[in-house]
Amino acid sequence: MKTDFNIENFVRENIKSLKPYSSARDEYKDANTQEMIFLDANENPFENGVNRYPDPQQNNVKDLLSEIKHIPKENILLGNGSDEVLDLIFRAFCEPNIDNIITLPPTYGMYGVLADVNAIENRKVLLANNFQPKIDEILNITDQHSKILFLCSPNNPTGNSFNVNIIEKLLRKFKGLIVLDEAYIDFSKQKSWLGKLDKFPNLIITQTLSKAYGLAGIRLGICYASAEIIKILNNIKPPYNVNELTQQKAISRLQRLDEIQNEIEQLVSERRRLKKELECCVSYIEKVYPSDGNFLLLKVDDANKRYNQLIEYGVVIRNRTTQPLCENCLRISVGVCEENQKLIRALKAIQ
Repeated sequence: MKTDFNIENFVRENIKSLKPYSSARDEYKDANTQEMIFLDANENPFENGVNRYPDPQQNNVKDLLSEIKHIPKENILLGNGSDEVLDLIFRAFCEPNIDNIITLPPTYGMYGVLADVNAIENRKVLLANNFQPKIDEILNITDQHSKILFLCSPNNPTGNSFNVNIIEKLLRKFKGLIVLDEAYIDFSKQKSWLGKLDKFPNLIITQTLSKAYGLAGIRLGICYASAEIIKILNNIKPPYNVNELTQQKAISRLQRLDEIQNEIEQLVSERRRLKKELECCVSYIEKVYPSDGNFLLLKVDDANKRYNQLIEYGVVIRNRTTQPLCENCLRISVGVCEENQKLIRALKAIQ
């Protein structure tokens, strides 16, 4: 148990004194609403399914997530995509033009974008050649203004999960918050860190319904953290940040876990098949990196050339050659069987 961490030491002073906006739906919370008429929120009274404001706390979605993940509701925050969740974390804990964060390239680019938007210095420590974090370099670059360390595991674009012992050492030794981005955890053999939230009060875990749950279009991001951290983030989030249609769609999908698990198994199987096919049958692919995500990172002879050739064959992938440690690398999402077959045919056809 990490016992020397007090979240109050990391909250911005203006956030500590902030009086959150109280919406009409926050003020009236009686569960028995069957006989009530609502004349409190200046809504259009003509019923069409979405004429009322949504539940600002998304209680029905959280009830399902709490049951599925075995995490109390008070440890869950929902956002308009993971990007909103990450932005809330910046705004709650990082003082503009004073504090800094630490990121580990190559990694998800929004960490750096949000740092720039919030006027926060982004200190970068490259991953090692095996795409694992360098503990000593991370700790050596920190100071009293280092508020957040971002770990993406499984990592995007490299596809690998970070070593469990490395993550635990960082959780114990890093003085600030650690945001562990588990967007791709459902495709990994490695377990989520959700079960260790109570052990590490400085741990924030972000997940999403955009990947394994197949709901990228509804934009629903999830944050799991201590009740104290969730309360702080709730105080600064917009009152109705997750719309009614998103909540309804999320509930419908979360009630079909067998279907979701079947899709995950198919994607993992296709990922395995695709990796094997590309390693043995395409000469200009120099390496296919191991992956715990729903994608593969390939090292090729000339990434720009191969990317453009695939476009001509009607296949769109991601060129990652400009990223650190990813020279001449392409990132390929795992599709359904027919899509992967088209990709393989195109890769074999180009010279």
